[in-house]
Amino acid sequence: MRRRLRSPLPQRHGLDPARLRTPDDGSTWPTMRAHLLDRLPRVDPARLDEMLAGGEIVGTEGPLRPDSPFAPGTFLWLHRDLPDEVTVPFEIGIVHRDDDVLVVDKPHFLATIPRGRHVLETALVRLRRQLDLPALSPAHRLDRATAGLLLLVVRPELRGAYQTMFAKRRVAKTYEAIAPYPPSLELPRTVRSRIVKERGVFQAVTEDGPVNAETLVELDGHRDGPDGSALARYRLTPYTGRTHQLRVHMSGLGVPILGDDFYPDLRERPLSDFDRPLQLLARTLEFTDPVSGELRRFSSRRTLQAWDDHAGWSSRPDR
Repeated sequence: MRRRLRSPLPQRHGLDPARLRTPDDGSTWPTMRAHLLDRLPRVDPARLDEMLAGGEIVGTEGPLRPDSPFAPGTFLWLHRDLPDEVTVPFEIGIVHRDDDVLVVDKPHFLATIPRGRHVLETALVRLRRQLDLPALSPAHRLDRATAGLLLLVVRPELRGAYQTMFAKRRVAKTYEAIAPYPPSLELPRTVRSRIVKERGVFQAVTEDGPVNAETLVELDGHRDGPDGSALARYRLTPYTGRTHQLRVHMSGLGVPILGDDFYPDLRERPLSDFDRPLQLLARTLEFTDPVSGELRRFSSRRTLQAWDDHAGWSSRPDR
């Protein structure tokens, strides 16, 4: 196995630097600057010159100069400029911490890992900085809209064992959702379908073909809603892990989860709008620890607003 090169740049704001590899054929570019102008079209040329002049772009032989000749097949490291972000005003709860893993209660509206417009305001970056755990990495992910249990790995050498555990479906997970209650809906039932989500498209869709998504849906109680309609609390047990699986399956049953901006209809929400969070919570995680062999079970300490305060949940932020 080829050993990964260690970055010559330290983390910044809890983020690792980006690593680039130059093409093996360098006939197109006389200098590294010329290559980077093509490679990073979103970076303003003046900003690129500023980074080169300040030694902020580093190769295997040290910082690049503005006139450094192009070097084929080599690595470069740099920190990308951060986007302007809206602060997510909710805390991450610590459920469990030891030398190997960290289990947290992620709030709604906080992404798991840096991506696109969400970088510093993500669970991973916040926890790295707050707990001084620069090597922390997630074993799995939760949607930005979903709250609840998230397991992260403290020691890099154990990352593969825990990530493989999730990839091979060796973790029993349950979720809680609040949605409309039609008495005619027969439960429990196992929903099976084929879910496909294309890159760059917000919504996943169901289509004909081999089943790749399976969810057990159970009723866990019901009560009157704020407008006289009935609400129910559902217990969802996914046996597969397709993107938006629970949201698609609940919408397909005619009971879309409250606060869902994607299903059945796509609604645009400003990043600064923290009202009406998706009423979906990752409630429990249970697994045999791949390192210690110990049976572990964790439960979220969060509750869903629509169930706690069904008369006023839509006007209050998440807890």
